[in-house]
Amino acid sequence: HVQLVESGGGSVQAGGSLRLSCAASGSTNSRNCMAWFRQAPGKAREWVAGIVTGGGSTYYADSVKGRFTISQDNARNTLYLQMNSLKPEDTAMYYCAARPDCRNWYALGFPYWGQGTQVTVS
Repeated sequence: HVQLVESGGGSVQAGGSLRLSCAASGSTNSRNCMAWFRQAPGKAREWVAGIVTGGGSTYYADSVKGRFTISQDNARNTLYLQMNSLKPEDTAMYYCAARPDCRNWYALGFPYWGQGTQVTVS
């Protein structure tokens, strides 16, 4: 079983930065791939960025490429999302997610989710 707890959300002006954290516990084999998703009101959940925790390869949605950076600590217990040059359209609830395989980045493939942290950009 895996537990994920996000933190770091808040309100920021356009052009500002925030860093989200996701504290992970439980089997590392169950979180070989981790990702950040977001969901704005009335919209579908959207994949933002992903990381293969064993090798460190990172992947980004086009909408955030060059502005957001996903990373993890050396012990693979904390996942981060550094968000720079924030835009109002980045406003959403941000979720951390984990899965044991790395077949794809579809939300339905992730069995483990955090409770989310709100990011508001004005």
